[in-house]
Amino acid sequence: MTEKEKQARKSENAVQRYYRETTGELRKVSWPTWPEARRLTMLVLLVMVIMGLFLSIVDFGAGALLDLLLGV
Repeated sequence: MTEKEKQARKSENAVQRYYRETTGELRKVSWPTWPEARRLTMLVLLVMVIMGLFLSIVDFGAGALLDLLLGV
């Protein structure tokens, strides 16, 4: 790194450095294609629905068991 580049880096503030480093990192990202993004989005939604149903059943069962044990 030349002396001029070192001086330029020292004079920039934290926001400028953050922006420069962030854009540099985003250029390195391997972005998914649209079909991959749609497929992965559908997978996430499916897992959310399944987990929601599972937790609802567990909650209902635990509530029923507590009502049975407490005699409410």
